[in-house]
Amino acid sequence: MDLTIKKSEYKKKRKLTDTLFDIGVYGFAILLMLLIIYPLWFVIIASFSNPAEVANGNVWFWPSEWKLDGYMELFKQDIIWRSYFNTILYTIVGTFVALAVNIPAGYALSRKDLVGRKWISLFYIIPMFVGGGLIPTYLIIKEFGLLDTFWVMVLPFAVSTFNIIIARTFFSTSLPEGLWEAAQIDGCNTFRYFFSFVIPLSKAILAVIGLWTAVGIWNSWFNALIYLTNEDLQPLQLVLRRILIANESLLGATSGSLATELRQLSDMMKYAAIVVSTLPIMCLYPFLQKYFNQGVMIGSIKE
Repeated sequence: MDLTIKKSEYKKKRKLTDTLFDIGVYGFAILLMLLIIYPLWFVIIASFSNPAEVANGNVWFWPSEWKLDGYMELFKQDIIWRSYFNTILYTIVGTFVALAVNIPAGYALSRKDLVGRKWISLFYIIPMFVGGGLIPTYLIIKEFGLLDTFWVMVLPFAVSTFNIIIARTFFSTSLPEGLWEAAQIDGCNTFRYFFSFVIPLSKAILAVIGLWTAVGIWNSWFNALIYLTNEDLQPLQLVLRRILIANESLLGATSGSLATELRQLSDMMKYAAIVVSTLPIMCLYPFLQKYFNQGVMIGSIKE
């Protein structure tokens, strides 16, 4: 009887502590979520608000005096549409090339019967920590004739040692060895096994590496600044940077009420540029989220 009473008291205490712990965890998660979401929300509402109200701190949760001046002025630039198309094309082709290079490399390194596996892995890892630098890279790209071409934004940086290691770990921990043995018995060669079995079973890691690559290419502007001088080939991020710098230079050459108006318009364009440049890539997350979580967790298991 006493034992039953003690067990019931223990369960009550445990339920209370569990409830308090859950409240603390959920509270912290909600706070963290707000800290992440609110800055994004503020940028969106600020892009539609009167810049004077934003500067005075009167915009918090909802736009004040709805205005589209920032978006209208931004999209008046004809080069925006061309650069948008370039960025989309760079992202699609670059992601496909990166997957075509890194996924087979990761699978090959996951095979224990690969001859020279350790030396090949070392060959990949050394450049991850020791790089030649900007000038040697520029000279190599120039010698290959890639300067001011579409492929300079796709080919030179397609190989990622980090992504290869993640893919290798995923294949090593997720694909049973018996599957390959069964495929061999049925007369399946390596290439057919890779495309018929490995790829369909690797949606998680494909989504993770694809998303990482796509976000990196979409946000890239420094490579375009160094290797592209042709404005028709420049991506969105670099064009937006140039427009905002031009506006700042124009502000420095004016004064009085005109300077105030230009300052307000420039602020609206900044917020609009952030929304325009980040919204499309953010729309990918809901479609890849279920694969993203699974791929990160499996790919993080130590081999």
